[in-house]
Amino acid sequence: MNLNNIRIVLVNTSHPGNIGGVARAMKNMGLSRLYLVEPRQFPDEQADWRAASAADVLDTAVVTESLEEAIADCQFVVGTSARGRRISWPLLDPRQCAERMALASNDEQVAVLFGREDRGLTNDELKLCNLHLNIPTSEDYSSLNLAMAVQVVCYELRMLLNSPLLPKTEDEEWDTPFTTGENMERFYSHLEETLTDIEFLDPAAPRQLMVRLRRLYSRVRLDEMELNILRGILTETQKWVSKSKKKLPK
Repeated sequence: MNLNNIRIVLVNTSHPGNIGGVARAMKNMGLSRLYLVEPRQFPDEQADWRAASAADVLDTAVVTESLEEAIADCQFVVGTSARGRRISWPLLDPRQCAERMALASNDEQVAVLFGREDRGLTNDELKLCNLHLNIPTSEDYSSLNLAMAVQVVCYELRMLLNSPLLPKTEDEEWDTPFTTGENMERFYSHLEETLTDIEFLDPAAPRQLMVRLRRLYSRVRLDEMELNILRGILTETQKWVSKSKKKLPK
C-alpha cells in the first residue's frame, strides 16, 4: 500500500473547523493529501486551530473549483454515502473498502470523497465513484462528525499498513493501467452521444439509462486499452450512422 497515492477529498465543506479536524485525523494515520472542492471558508484561523500539529496538511491542501477537477487523474474513486439510493451501487463498509483502496494505491491514484456536513454527496457526485462506502452506526444516532468519518476510514487504512499480507484481487496483476476519472467522463459523453445517434436513447426521456450504464462500467473498471477499444467502436458506429443518413432519400 502507498498512502501517498490516496487523497481525501472534501466537497463544499461549510465549517473551516471541520477542515482542520480532518487534517488532524489524516496526519494521525499517516495520510497527507487533502483536496478541498469549493470550501466555504479556507484558509481560515479556525481550520488552523483545529488542525493543531497538522498545519502541514493544510498548507499543502489542493483547492479546486469542481469535483471533476479534484479526481481527474484518479483511477479508483470511493464515495461515502449514508443513505440508500434509488439505483443501488456497489456498497462496502470501511474495512472492506480499505482493502480495495490499499491494493489499488500500489499503482493507482485513489480518492475518497466526503460530502457536505448537512447532506453529504449528491447523486450526481456519487455517480463519479467506482463504489460507495458506508460507515455502520447505531440506528439510535447515526450522525457522524466529518472529521470522525474521515478518521474511521483512515484508521482502517492505517491498520493495513501493519498487516503482513493483503488478500489478492483480480486487479492486482492487471496488464494495463486502469483509466482515469477524466477519461471515463469523456467516454460517458461519447457513449451518450452515440446512443442518441442510433436512437437507443431519447434525450427528452432518458430515464435512468446513463445512470445504470455508469454503474455497469464503474463496477467492472476499464483499463486504458479497453477504453480505447470501446471509444473506437463508438466512433465507427457514428460513422455508419452518418453514412446511412446520407443515403436516405430527401
